[in-house]
Amino acid sequence: MLGDCNPDVLVLGDDVTPAFGQQEKLVDAVSLVIGGSAAITAVAAARLGVRVALVAAVGADPAGRFMLDQLARERVDVSAVAVRGDAPTGMTVALSRGRDRAILTAPGAVASLTPSDVPAGLLGQARHVHVSSYFLLADSLGPGLAGLLAAAQDAGARTSLDTNWDPSGGWLDERLSGVIRQADLLLPNEAEALRLGGAPDLGAAARVLTGAGAGLVVKRGDQGVLCAAGPRRWHVSVPPVIPVDSTGAGDCCNAGLIAGLLDGLALPQAAALGCAAGALSTQAAGGTAGGPDRATAAALARRATVTAC
Repeated sequence: MLGDCNPDVLVLGDDVTPAFGQQEKLVDAVSLVIGGSAAITAVAAARLGVRVALVAAVGADPAGRFMLDQLARERVDVSAVAVRGDAPTGMTVALSRGRDRAILTAPGAVASLTPSDVPAGLLGQARHVHVSSYFLLADSLGPGLAGLLAAAQDAGARTSLDTNWDPSGGWLDERLSGVIRQADLLLPNEAEALRLGGAPDLGAAARVLTGAGAGLVVKRGDQGVLCAAGPRRWHVSVPPVIPVDSTGAGDCCNAGLIAGLLDGLALPQAAALGCAAGALSTQAAGGTAGGPDRATAAALARRATVTAC
């Protein structure tokens, strides 16, 4: 996994909208948890039985130590996480009210990750290389990312990209287009797919994005996912669960999809495992607390509906 690694300060409640004017508001809960799309995906994959290493950057501070300790406890290899002495660990405040949330992020060391931080030996050993939060790393990792993905593929790995949201609103440019062309799979959520595809609806966006060369899995919350490989399309969903918090659900979906592909499942069936992992993760607060083990996720995935469309 390559990408972001930072704590989340998670704020839960029915009304988590701050009131300025020095007003104090009570919420249901505030907690410090593992955050960052790449870090959450790494933990979720490890719980599903995948051997995982994370390449990211943190600061030489208590927040960075918290992340390294928590990830190591989850059996994620953090030996390739760079520790910066000149930048603080990134930090996110996530205001969550059930199925929706608002996110405030200070990137800090997250945005310092470069291709030179990725060990060539580790890249050569990987069976799957996944990149998260492209837009937080566009200026540092972005210029060499297509080359990294090509090197991983030359060594026999499959590659995937989850850009996550673009805080600048710029979305697709020539550099990112090159990265998408190089990736085997693009894994946006529906809102991101529409913006990346510059299209008014998901079908049109899928045609644009698959035309760029990558396979596509679009996460649609409790509606499941849309999978696309060339001209073929599938809608995949699992029975609904009662959600507590949707933080990290898309990252856990990514992890389930990757785990399924590594086990040789076809794309729709791997996506079913992804849907199951994502759905089950929403049953606890934070991106990792509800992450299921493989047997639990597989049991729900067996109940998935896969429809060609």
